[in-house]
This record gives sequence, structure tokens and C-alpha cells, in this order.
Amino acid sequence: METRQTRPQSPQPPGAPRWVAMFHDPSSQSWRPAAQSPDRTPVLYAMGEMTQVKRARDEEVTVALWGPKDGAWHRYDTSPTPVTGPGTPEEPAPGPAQGPTRLAERMEDRRHQVLMAGLSKAGLYDLTPDDVTAVRALVDGADETTLRRLAHWLAVAAGQSTAG
Repeated sequence: METRQTRPQSPQPPGAPRWVAMFHDPSSQSWRPAAQSPDRTPVLYAMGEMTQVKRARDEEVTVALWGPKDGAWHRYDTSPTPVTGPGTPEEPAPGPAQGPTRLAERMEDRRHQVLMAGLSKAGLYDLTPDDVTAVRALVDGADETTLRRLAHWLAVAAGQSTAG
């Protein structure tokens, strides 16, 4: 017998249509608005930040994005794209035997934060294993200035996709 896990359904937020991120609280079995704005970009950014914090705390994350469409409420899909390849990516090989220096670790963390912030601003906050591998490859292969430009392009593209 197969047990299928179902995602709780978010209720429509009250009031006039605007961009709203609704987070599900498993302890109370309720939905709460976590971010709202007339603009989509700040809500997507907040969703990404809150999702990362909840995951860092090993908390369950269920989020719904509501927004206007043709003057009425519309719930937008926030589920990640499923991984289509066989298996999951392997863990990256460890560095040299002596390990990276503290400065190298800090610089890698900064590059990672820059790229993750850019992805969040673009609405890409729920990463698949393939996405995590791609982020790691970019962090390992690019300098911070290049990643800042990439993050800027993602933010600009996210802002342009909502205009219109």
C-alpha cells in the first residue's frame, strides 16, 4: 500500500489582490501571511529568505504564493522542478588534506551568499539537487565580482518579468 504525502492547501488571502506569501505552520495546522506587497519582487525575495531560514532550522517548509491575475486572486505554483536524471549528485570531493584556509572559506561563503541572494531575488528559492550542484560549480569557478554581476542580472530580470 502506497502512502502519498499531500500538501496542505492554502486559503486565499483576505482583501484586495496583491502579492502575498503564505506559510503553513504545521504545529497549528494553519496558514499565515508572511510577506505582502503590491510588487512581486519583494515578496519573492522574502519567501526565499524565510525558506532558507526554516530549512537551516530543519523545519518543514510549505509556502504558497498568491497574486493578482486579471484583477482577481490567483495562486502561483511554488513547487520545485523535479529532478529528471537518475539518482542524485554525489558529494563534492574534499579539498586538499590540510583543508582550505579560513580566508578561503570566508570568501567561498561570501560568493555563495551573493549567488543565493540573486537567485532568491529572481524567485528561485527552492533548489533541486541539480541546482545545488550548479551553484557549487559557479561558486568554485567564479570570483565574487562576477557572481555579483550575475546576481544583479537575475534581480533585474525578475523585476522586468513582473512589469506588464
